[in-house]
Amino acid sequence: MPTSAFFGLPDFFAPGVATAFVLTALRVGGLLLVAPAWSAKSFPMKLRTALLVIFAVLLIPSATANADLATLRVTPTTFLSETVVGFVIGLAAAIVVAGAEFAGELMTTSIGLSGAAIFDPVNNTQGAILGAFMQMLAVTLLLMGGGHIIMLQAVAQSFVAMPLGAPIELGNGLLAVTKAGTTIFASGMQFAAPVIAAILVTNIALAVLGRAAPQLQIMSVAFPIQIGIGLLTLAGSLGLVVHALSDWTPAYARTLDSFARAVQVAPVPATGR
Repeated sequence: MPTSAFFGLPDFFAPGVATAFVLTALRVGGLLLVAPAWSAKSFPMKLRTALLVIFAVLLIPSATANADLATLRVTPTTFLSETVVGFVIGLAAAIVVAGAEFAGELMTTSIGLSGAAIFDPVNNTQGAILGAFMQMLAVTLLLMGGGHIIMLQAVAQSFVAMPLGAPIELGNGLLAVTKAGTTIFASGMQFAAPVIAAILVTNIALAVLGRAAPQLQIMSVAFPIQIGIGLLTLAGSLGLVVHALSDWTPAYARTLDSFARAVQVAPVPATGR
């Protein structure tokens, strides 16, 4: 009996298993390219490479269980297909984080903090202060809710819906994911709506007061009032934002399901928390 069998792993010297391992690593590599936290520029490349190998080894039993090892080949088509499948699994989670970051960008502009840049530890760049805050909040909630495990489960389940080497319609699948990307703007507007509405009402009130009593010089204190009300509104609505971000798995499963349906294979089973 091969030594790997004791660990539930296939015999890597058996025909087709090495090819399956390479294709599995490509799917995992696509995930790590864009998945939240793992794709961060501050994440060491050596550690990312080690995780790629470890995840591929752990997922190889699921991959080989639903694949025709005799027909597996590493070709440009399978190389691209497996990478894109993993990329989409990570992108579906990144869309959630992008929606929160977009909300932070909107709130930063509305409040008037556009000139206050802060270091973004995820992308290793300078960014809007509330955008970086919302991004870190979304990533933290995602990891606290086991998002890294859910993404790996999605990869394992994708071998059932999209077996290794299976012909898939990448064009239709990418079009479906592009349509799902519109949720970035929808969720961003929903998260930022309370702050935007409060700033709008504040600006209208200040404008009316400035016209009614010009001697008050209301515009000299309008800026700090606008910032204060915006931050207070954000603090008051933060609980709703956290609740919405914590319940991200249904939207994640819908995105993966739409992709799986578009590539003309069986839908990916919904992942639970």
